[in-house]
Amino acid sequence: MDLLKERILRDGRVKDEQIIKVDGFLNHQIDICLMDEIAKEFRRLFADEKITKVITIEASGIAIACFTALQFQVPLVFAKKSESKNIDGEVYRTTVTSFTKGRDYTVILEQRYLSPGDRILIIDDILATGKAQKGLLDIARQAGAEVAGIGVVIEKGFQGGGDALRKAGYNIQSLAIIDSMKDGTVKFRN
Repeated sequence: MDLLKERILRDGRVKDEQIIKVDGFLNHQIDICLMDEIAKEFRRLFADEKITKVITIEASGIAIACFTALQFQVPLVFAKKSESKNIDGEVYRTTVTSFTKGRDYTVILEQRYLSPGDRILIIDDILATGKAQKGLLDIARQAGAEVAGIGVVIEKGFQGGGDALRKAGYNIQSLAIIDSMKDGTVKFRN
């Protein structure tokens, strides 16, 4: 997606060879016009998948997933990173490791929001090693839901998560795949 790549080159900041900051337009301050275009692209890419729900993990994926769920006219469900008093009933539970934060989270999703009849689209802002996506895949497995696809805004291709998930047979569509970030320069996969 050229619009996204241009925005990454213009406003993204390479922190080191492993981390790119896109918080000025994607996951802290959000450019809603760009989000709308991203969601339309996910709608186009997964148009034939009969999506019944969009799922993500809080917090950075929620905005993108909201716009995407709106395009599909389906509910958005997000896995929470912490227990709270308003969690009601049985939950699906899994552990994910955040690459950027370097810590494990137990994420939960109430069972009443995901069921065996669902065809889900997993949406996330960044794919690095694939651990967040694997956590959501585990929740889908627990629920008996079918994963119709995984939509990622930015994949750091050099970290291997996307390639491993593709090799496992998942339909992953990444809008921008970064091959390297050496010397502060972003290079995209063609």
